[in-house]
Amino acid sequence: MKTLRAESVEVIARERISAIIRTSDQSVAAEAIGAAIEGGFRVVEFTLTTPGALELISQFSKRSDVLVGAGTVMTAAAVKDTVAAGARFIVSPICDAAVLTEAARLDVPSLPGAFTPTEMEHAHRLGADFVKVFPAPPGGVEFIRAVLAPLPHLRLFPTGGITADNFVEYLKAGCAGVGFVKSLFDPADLAACNFRAIRDRASDIIRRRNAWKDACPSS
Repeated sequence: MKTLRAESVEVIARERISAIIRTSDQSVAAEAIGAAIEGGFRVVEFTLTTPGALELISQFSKRSDVLVGAGTVMTAAAVKDTVAAGARFIVSPICDAAVLTEAARLDVPSLPGAFTPTEMEHAHRLGADFVKVFPAPPGGVEFIRAVLAPLPHLRLFPTGGITADNFVEYLKAGCAGVGFVKSLFDPADLAACNFRAIRDRASDIIRRRNAWKDACPSS
């Protein structure tokens, strides 16, 4: 029988894309993530810097068609709180051993942040299920290729600088997945509550992802 952690890893690895919301308004965050789900996203992340993040995690984790995670998780205590609220994966901008240990204890995947190859390998050795490449690296896709050439075992998951126009190139370069932040949740759309634009943008990303998968069935 698969563990909850293994099940979540499987979903993330299959979907290859996540929607990450960071905003100052709880209701806007709910509507925006709802629009992304309507557009086809099945992996979503609420950052703890968003007001009411735990309530949002609890609300959306009740849906059977979505895997909900928590972002900007900085302490073991925050891991406990987010998992108790319903988070099925944990994302951090840094790599903290206590966070990874607590996530493993609670049977959820961890995606710690790393920037250099040394940091990425360190995160992997600590048990990271995926490594969040953060911040966006200079060179983008070429940087990813350069890292994975000697370290092909790393499951990299960049979340900065990812757009609808370049994300497939990151996947082709060997990334396990990518996360969309501002390129999906445009600040102007959030301010105008233009959730239809977010839904349409999400649908376009899903279309491009599916086209790439169809062209590369083994991906």
